[in-house]
Amino acid sequence: MKIKSGLIVVVLTLLMVQISCTTETPTDLTKTSFIPQPVSVIATGNSFVVKSSTVIYVEDGLQEYGQYLAAELNKISGLTIEVNSTDKVTGKGILLSLSDKDPELGEEGYQLTIDKKHISITAKNMAGCFNGIQTLLQTLPINASTDEQLIIATGVIRDFPEYAYRGAMLDVARHFFGVEDVKRYIDFLAAYKMNVLHLHLSDDQGWRIEIKSWPNLTTYGGSKQVGGGEGGFYTQEQYKDIVKYAMDRNITIIPEIDMPGHTNAALASYAELNCDGKATELYTGTEVGFSTFCTDKEITYKFIDDVVRELAELTPGPYIHIGGDESHVTAIEDYIPFINRVQEIVVSHGKKVIGWDEIANADLVENATVQFWADIKNTALGIEQDAKVIMSPAARAYFDMQYDSTSVFGLHWAGYIEVDHGYSWDPATLVPEITKENILGIEAPLWSETVSKMDDIEYLVFPRLPGYAEIGWTAPALRTWDEYKLRLANHGKRFEAMDIDYYRSTLVPWQE
Repeated sequence: MKIKSGLIVVVLTLLMVQISCTTETPTDLTKTSFIPQPVSVIATGNSFVVKSSTVIYVEDGLQEYGQYLAAELNKISGLTIEVNSTDKVTGKGILLSLSDKDPELGEEGYQLTIDKKHISITAKNMAGCFNGIQTLLQTLPINASTDEQLIIATGVIRDFPEYAYRGAMLDVARHFFGVEDVKRYIDFLAAYKMNVLHLHLSDDQGWRIEIKSWPNLTTYGGSKQVGGGEGGFYTQEQYKDIVKYAMDRNITIIPEIDMPGHTNAALASYAELNCDGKATELYTGTEVGFSTFCTDKEITYKFIDDVVRELAELTPGPYIHIGGDESHVTAIEDYIPFINRVQEIVVSHGKKVIGWDEIANADLVENATVQFWADIKNTALGIEQDAKVIMSPAARAYFDMQYDSTSVFGLHWAGYIEVDHGYSWDPATLVPEITKENILGIEAPLWSETVSKMDDIEYLVFPRLPGYAEIGWTAPALRTWDEYKLRLANHGKRFEAMDIDYYRSTLVPWQE
């Protein structure tokens, strides 16, 4: 009897271990906390196991994305996943392929199919394939596996974005951030399927991009930053490196040279750009609206043409951002012809124009885009001229607004933006004058008056960034705050695994 009792105990123990292991194995894909929320997720109740023998197969043109996926899997698991090229559908491993037979997916959509022996990501374009990779990565455990395998729930995900433009801005002019910081910021955007990084490269406090025909812009104009500390700038080679790094992650760089205001760094660098012919002093404060190019001087337009020409040659993306905001000391009768002429310069170098909503007071060129941040009347003027709109309402989408009165970094001139307030709005209904047909997409800007290092950026950006990404990607009917905050809570561990110093909002039930 004692032997039988012992056997029973052993058997029961083994069964309990088996049941425990079974319940820990993910078998319901719909339970995954995807951000952004996909269009559809169907679970099939089994698991795919990534192990040392798993191979990633890629069609021609997708080799770099195959290597990217392998590197991410290896980072998580400690495995060494092989990548092979193929010209046929495989019945095992992981396959990345392109197909134009599913028009519903559009330019950036994908279908991710996971079964017991095979994972496939299929898209019309490389962009869609990359987006599918990001979704696949969110099915994986957060930390490296000691078991040398990764278990993924099976199912089918079909997904495509609500808006074509899903971006963020980084102000590197008020405070300068080096190449590695910008690349880390790019990684944040890529992880949540954002596809644009708008770099604010010039302002009163600093000029941050090398212009070979006007070298003093960086050697002198880029030497300081807010508070008087040492500034910095990107050489053209460094800028090209940033652009390439972004392109490899399906992100377009949009460079901004703000004008005719926000130009003191240029005015201090070259006396001839001032109406009185005298260079201004370098500025390290945070006031706005006091500077302007001399709009009557022909040298001003020679300068702008040189800057845009060099920047256009370095930037493969379609846009140059001309700023145009807060030029308070530029008379409107000078501002309008200035913006008109600058737009023509941008077009002459093969780029499309983007500007803050103030530029809509001018005569907009074809395919111009107005970035709504504050003035509805300005934006409406742009819509009347058939311009598209980027939605960046300061009271909802500015990363540099404080969460509340206790926030360590940020400002609150546009109000406080707690995580729910940043998430709970629809670009197509926020402003009656702006409808979905007018909207190109959404952008969340980060102005850097109060942040000087990467940890500061992370505090303001997270956890709001995933919410802005979801606003740009996911249809409003699939979004509610009460449901989203639960998914966001599960991403806290991901933030920690990425060593992100995020703000632990009390509105989110973070998983301990």
